[in-house]
Amino acid sequence: MEVMNSRRKEEDQFHIIHKVPSGDGPYVKAKHAQLVERDQEGAIVWFWKAINAGDRVESALKDMAVVMKQLDRTEEAIEAIKSFRCLCPKSAQESLDNVLIDLFKKCGKVDEQIALLKQKLRMIYRGEAFNGRPTKTARSHGRKFQVSVRQETSRILGNLGWAYMQKSNFMAAEVVYKKAQMIDPDANKACNLGLCLMKQARYEEACPILQHVVNGEIPGSDDIRARNRAQELLMEIEKCRHMSELLPALPGLDLDDDFVNGLEKLMNVWAPSRSKRLPIFEQIESFRDQLAC
Repeated sequence: MEVMNSRRKEEDQFHIIHKVPSGDGPYVKAKHAQLVERDQEGAIVWFWKAINAGDRVESALKDMAVVMKQLDRTEEAIEAIKSFRCLCPKSAQESLDNVLIDLFKKCGKVDEQIALLKQKLRMIYRGEAFNGRPTKTARSHGRKFQVSVRQETSRILGNLGWAYMQKSNFMAAEVVYKKAQMIDPDANKACNLGLCLMKQARYEEACPILQHVVNGEIPGSDDIRARNRAQELLMEIEKCRHMSELLPALPGLDLDDDFVNGLEKLMNVWAPSRSKRLPIFEQIESFRDQLAC
């Protein structure tokens, strides 16, 4: 009896240390290959078997996509998620979208990334995000924390702004970044907004935004990396001021009128004068169909 208990304790410790689930199904074997044996190709084989066997399909699909990304098989990961997400419950679709966005970013599919980010914003405006709840539990570096709809909206807008930056559509990026900062400001998006204005040779507007980060006046500016980046951008502005007349012609604004109008209505809902205690989904219901992303 004592021997059996000892073995169980050893097995439990093994699963805890290696973060491998218990059991002997194909998903468990995939995680063992991935985390213990460090056999990524073998892990993919077992993840496929888990998906085909219906063994923790959601987890197997997402974990397999992560491994494929590490092996530069990003296109294959994208096709796998598109093909098999129908086997996952509705509650898993939002997290699968997040994986897809990361994969699109990895392989440079900016247009697809923008389309999916706009789709996620549309879901928020219609009250369909977080499966209808005002918050969700997220994980980062092993920690769990709560994310509000307001925070998620700002994060998605920040990602959308960066995607526009990759297309050199700096005026569109500026619009989106400013909306994101009005909803839930942070130092990283402030730096990106400053860079966006710099790309348009609008140095006088960029300087105070970046200076706020250096001075620690924006949430997240206590991060030394954010302050260093803001300081570097300010130094870059000093170098570029006298070269402004040499900059190429700026790209035009490329935003749908309905999309901009939708953002404006969202800002009216979340204006600072309104109480933060009002239920978000009731607020956005009145204009749910007015944003055509």
